[in-house]
Amino acid sequence: LPQTLRCLAYSLFILTMSMKQTTSNALAFIWLCAILDVEAFSPSSPTTSSASARWMPSSSSSSLHIHKSRHNTLFATSNKLFFADAIAQQESTSVNDITSQTVSKKSEGRRALGSQELLMLPRQYRPKLNEGLPPFPSMSHVQVTVLSSTPSVDAISKAIDIAMDTHPMLRCHVEGDGEPDERIDLFQMVRKGEPNPCTFVAPETTPFTSKDVLRVVDVSGSDMASLEASWKTNFAKDIDDGSWYEISSKGPLWRMTMHRLGDGGDDSPCALVFSANHAISDQGSVNVLMDQLLADIVSIEHSGKVSNKAVVQEVPMAMEDSVLGTNNRWSDVHTSGLSPGTVKYVLDKAAEGLKSPVILPDSNGNAGGGDSVLGAVSTIMGKSAGGESEASSERKTVLQFRSLPTETTSALLEACRANGVSITNALIAATTLASTDFIDGGDSKPGKERNYKVLQSLDMRRFGAQLDKCDTVACMAGSNDLMFGPLNDNSGEVFCNLPESSDSQDMFWGLAKEGRDQTKQFVDSNGPVHAVRVFDFAMTISDMNNLVDLTVKSKDSQGRAYSAGLSNVGVYERQKAVKRENGGERENIQVKHGKYEVLDVFFGTPHARTGCLYIVSAITVNGSMKLTFHPASPIVSEETNKQFADDFVDILEKAATTKAVTEGNSGNPLFSQLNIPEGTLSLAAAGLGLVGLVVHAGAWSEFFFNIAEMKANVADPKDFWDAVNFWIFFAVGHPLLQPILWISDVLHGSPGPIVFDLVPASFLMANILFIGATAWSKEFRNALNIAALSAFLTYVGAGLDGQAGLGDFNLQLNDRYQGQVVKGCPAYDQVRQPSMDDFDLEKYQGRWYEQKFHDWTQFKEVYDTTLDIKLTPDKKGWTDDFGVKGPAPDSAKLSWDKSPVANGAHYFMFGRVADEDPPGILRESGFGVEFPNYIVDVKKDPATGEYTEAIQFQCLERGGVRVFEGINFMSRKPVMSDEEMKGMHQRAKAAGMNPYGAAEEQMHTVARRGADEPKIDNSWQQMWHAIGVDKLLELLAESIEDGGR
Repeated sequence: LPQTLRCLAYSLFILTMSMKQTTSNALAFIWLCAILDVEAFSPSSPTTSSASARWMPSSSSSSLHIHKSRHNTLFATSNKLFFADAIAQQESTSVNDITSQTVSKKSEGRRALGSQELLMLPRQYRPKLNEGLPPFPSMSHVQVTVLSSTPSVDAISKAIDIAMDTHPMLRCHVEGDGEPDERIDLFQMVRKGEPNPCTFVAPETTPFTSKDVLRVVDVSGSDMASLEASWKTNFAKDIDDGSWYEISSKGPLWRMTMHRLGDGGDDSPCALVFSANHAISDQGSVNVLMDQLLADIVSIEHSGKVSNKAVVQEVPMAMEDSVLGTNNRWSDVHTSGLSPGTVKYVLDKAAEGLKSPVILPDSNGNAGGGDSVLGAVSTIMGKSAGGESEASSERKTVLQFRSLPTETTSALLEACRANGVSITNALIAATTLASTDFIDGGDSKPGKERNYKVLQSLDMRRFGAQLDKCDTVACMAGSNDLMFGPLNDNSGEVFCNLPESSDSQDMFWGLAKEGRDQTKQFVDSNGPVHAVRVFDFAMTISDMNNLVDLTVKSKDSQGRAYSAGLSNVGVYERQKAVKRENGGERENIQVKHGKYEVLDVFFGTPHARTGCLYIVSAITVNGSMKLTFHPASPIVSEETNKQFADDFVDILEKAATTKAVTEGNSGNPLFSQLNIPEGTLSLAAAGLGLVGLVVHAGAWSEFFFNIAEMKANVADPKDFWDAVNFWIFFAVGHPLLQPILWISDVLHGSPGPIVFDLVPASFLMANILFIGATAWSKEFRNALNIAALSAFLTYVGAGLDGQAGLGDFNLQLNDRYQGQVVKGCPAYDQVRQPSMDDFDLEKYQGRWYEQKFHDWTQFKEVYDTTLDIKLTPDKKGWTDDFGVKGPAPDSAKLSWDKSPVANGAHYFMFGRVADEDPPGILRESGFGVEFPNYIVDVKKDPATGEYTEAIQFQCLERGGVRVFEGINFMSRKPVMSDEEMKGMHQRAKAAGMNPYGAAEEQMHTVARRGADEPKIDNSWQQMWHAIGVDKLLELLAESIEDGGR
């Protein structure tokens, strides 16, 4: 049972999380479903890397000096070496005589990687490696510091050696493969145990020195433009290529490249490019490292040594430990660490996604956005939504760098203070507005509105237990989601054209304040702690990196999860420097050490594989804001990224000149006045959903067991998936129809005058109020979304349990009859009756009136169902014109005659008559599958010999599991007597069909109007006719029929 619940939780959450990602959201009815909520850990994403690719200098005239690596694999494991086949050809380059001081000895430090670090490393997935697929590439972190002067190679080498002595992550490697004892689910995604976890190891004696990490590039030319071109080439290469550390088993996981002008004279500027596996560093800690290096370089150049060294640090704790507290990970506390706040966090994340934020520009017309339920279910089952995109491996980062002048940065800060927001809030607003200017892909759509989901990076050291103090190199990066909209396309352009208008100011500063309020709510509700706990749970019990890989390759989403993203590190000089041996309190980082002044700092992480559509990274140095724009190409082209960067800066410049906007009334005052605690409605809706899930838990468990059995027994994956998708299509369709019918009856039952003889005025007013409440109150909106999704899953659960109508929604695979499981499908001879002797298929043609059915491909809400069966001229094929009207008067008492199909609609099924089949079997095709349609029994007219009644039985089986059974009682006349119906049931029972659904209580009776009833004609039917709905349905039926032929 625990394993079943574990797998069930996994499947349900992937379904909802796939919706969260781009619809974009999730069922949030149970905390167990939080398997994929990576919100708190996606400020950066893994990116494509080629294990054999090597970084090269910016031009042939630049010489590169590098020491060769002694090692050749990233992971040293007890049983197998990862990436052992990815040994890159060693570079043949000249090596500078870089002298290094002796590395001091210290005790070995070891720590198992935290969940966030496992995402970035990343932990590998053995099933794909065993298939010969390439390993998941690493996430890199790259930053450049441009200095006013160039240090000597000797001085920077010694400073690096000291830094490696100080910071364990700079001398560590990773041991352990992270493989579980077993994967316990059908799709090999749910983990149990981890005997050999991925572990950081900082050896007692550092196995390498600065020679292993320092590279020196002598740049041809003597101007800043040449220097800039050189480091930008380095930056662009390293952000997308971690092969240089992926091929090393014993480290290092980082390197430093010094780009120097000319002969490297100490009066010339230089650029220091730091590149690392993101698992060991974030930008805040690298700022500390760079400040230490500069201070130590000055001391070394002055006296030959560092007299006041930095305090040697222990292996830093994992981010989970810093936020949750030590010994408080999922593996330590399991469910005891959960709280109602954790549930509410998941529910909030679930609810926000139903806004369907945009994640791809319109120019990517072939992408579906990844927001379909079918796409979600594909992810559950280990397949990329929409299929795999061959172009996913071709994505790469495109870069733009900008500096906001000191005067503009200062003016923007003052404008932010006047409006009661932070610089980060303003940057979020600018990111969102700039996104609106490019989302149409160049195809202008005036008046088009969209919602935006923006990723806001956070330094997780500031939340929860706050145990890490950023005194050593480590990664504590996290994020939260912000939702904005709807916003008109080109809103940023409107703002820049009229920045002083009240509407423009309200738009920009309103977005900034909304971002501020959402962030405050996230922090005040302990969201960072809940996010960390949920993510840690997810990484512990599932192979999340494989799920990331599935989204990377998805044709629907192209790896995009966010409309845009922002990482703002803040002010460089406000950070604390390393603690010194002979010092007191930690001092602040300095912009200038001796002759070395920090001119620029730019940083970024890759979003090429998965992440944000548009992404900006910011840091303020010496009063000037430094901006890096690093989205994925070809989704965002080089030229578009350049235009986006210019637009972003223009928006900030305009915002810096605006005046303060009066604070509006925010929040949900109605709920405040009613003294309803925030989250109450969402929790109540989720509670009802949880009850529905628990009630049908046994049926869900049985369903997944049958799915597992089917997959294990089906040799061809296509056969398996075709059957599963067939089931999903109708399992989803039935519950979606119910609210439509309910709303229709509410519409036509509303009192008051009728507008245009169509819609009651009271219904229009109620809709306005409802829409207003939904837009005004996030609490109401969230509760509504959660309730809808909970109802959906409860309805499907009832179908699996046989409680939602045995006739049309008995969804269970291999379902039960009289308490016994009935497996598979019978052979034709087991059900065929003597009446089928000398069966004549040509006499079977013509119109049939369906009287009863047990068939979840049909809907109980329709009526007057007919089947017009016709053989093809060669007698090798047949068509079934399936005519329906709906909804039936009893299904929608007030609105049935207003429906666009009240006078009928048609769809066609097609099949073949196989030579190898005995008479009475028609091969039926539809919705991606083919299955036999047995004609089990016919009744003949004694006088003419014509067939007057028939019993049909369709059955779809895969791998010994019955996926679908359909039983139809048909007659040549519209109405049958009770005696005639009982006779058909008796004949079906005699054929042995009761276990498959032919008993009276298992079948639905098709409703019928009187034969003499006139065609429905009212103002609604006239409207449907006026707008051509009837013609459209006719054309659709004809095109389907022509396609079938």
